[in-house]
Parts: sequence; C-alpha cells; structure tokens
Amino acid sequence: MSTVFIRFYEELNDFLPPQKRKLLYPVGFSGNPGVKQIIEAEGVPHAEIDLVLVNGNSVSLDHKINDNDTVSVYPVFESFDISSIQVIHLKPLRELKFVLDVHLGKLARYLRMLGLDSIYENWFTDDELIAISNRENRTILTRDKRLLMRKEIQRGYWMRNQMILDQVNEVVKRFDLKNSITFFSRCTLCNGENNKINGDIAMLEFPGYRFYPGTAFYQCNTCQHIYWHGSHCERFEKVITKILN
Repeated sequence: MSTVFIRFYEELNDFLPPQKRKLLYPVGFSGNPGVKQIIEAEGVPHAEIDLVLVNGNSVSLDHKINDNDTVSVYPVFESFDISSIQVIHLKPLRELKFVLDVHLGKLARYLRMLGLDSIYENWFTDDELIAISNRENRTILTRDKRLLMRKEIQRGYWMRNQMILDQVNEVVKRFDLKNSITFFSRCTLCNGENNKINGDIAMLEFPGYRFYPGTAFYQCNTCQHIYWHGSHCERFEKVITKILN
C-alpha cells in the first residue's frame, strides 16, 4: 500500500468530513491511479476543480500518482485568469450560462428574474444535462454530487444551500455575478429575452393594460408572454438587493 498526502482548498472542503477540512492528510492507494481517481475517491467531483498541484507542479487530471506525492487541489477560479499555468479548464467562462437539474426549478426561475441565462426543464436526464452543458458551454447547477463526477462533464457546481434565497445568493457570489444582474430582462417561463413594447401592442395582447397607466410592459421574444413592471417587481428587487448586500 502506497500513500499520497492531499489537501483541498476553499469551498472544496464542503465535500469533506470535518476532520479532513483545510488539512494535509494521508490517503492510501494501490496500483497506479490517476490524480482524478484519488480526488474523487475523497468525494470531490472534478467539475469543481480548476488547478491540481503535485509536489508543487501543475498537472492534468490523468497524471499518475506516486508514493509520498503531495497533492494540492483548488476550486474553479471564475474571477481570476490563471491560464498561464496548467489548469483543468482551458479558460474561464466570462459570459456564464447555466443549465439546472430537475431539483432546481425554483432557482432557475429566480436566476431568470435576475437576467441570468438559465436553461431548465423538469424532464432533463443526466445525459441531456451534460450534452447541453458541453454543447453550449453552460455550467451545470445540481444538488447531485455524483453527477459532477461523470467524466464527460466540463463545467459543474454543486449547490450547497437548500433554501431558495440562500441559493440565489450562493450562485451570484460564487460566480461573481453581482454586476451582471439585469432584473426581469429574461422570461421566467422559457428563458427568452424580454423586450419593451409600446402601449398599442400591450392593449391588443393584454386588454387590462388600460388599468395600468404609465406602467412599462415587456414581451418575451421567444414565447411572446407579456410582463409588466409593477410593485411586485420592486419588492423582489429590494429583497434580492438586501440579500446580496
């Protein structure tokens, strides 16, 4: 039996039991495993990793581990460009887009209200999530740790929180999206973009328009659903702004 010494940094410690967090600790292994195998055996999915150092040198996930190696594992750096060294992901995604698993429908609706590009259907399978993620360069948001260990996944994030407002705060802060928020610019039903429409169109499509003098109306360019900016929007903005601050 051989031994490797490993330490996980920052939010990667969320996957570990308390006695292993923020510590360099030994892990026994046999054979000739790659660093990915060692890391995921500890319960940390590769999709949340951006940098692995073995004895101080950056390596890829298929790097073979030797006895007494020291491994340091770092999370995805969305706010920093570390492309000058060998990282797991070739470059940061500067325009972040998401695809959410079947358990995060409410979060998808909230992210769309913030103007964040978020695809969701309650019938998506794991294979469909991965295909959409890789094809459209979308980060998978999920509550399923095992999903993020699928080797095909390039970008993914495990949601730590379960309450909806905490989840919104978690996504915005984790991916540094506070300056990307544009309230109500996306359709909460289909993720299409909303465009402002004039009163004549609003009157034809929404007869109740005449009861809302001076109200701004918007229409989704995909599903044609009509929205109006009322007091409910102002309340939502205040709640979200308070949480993020």
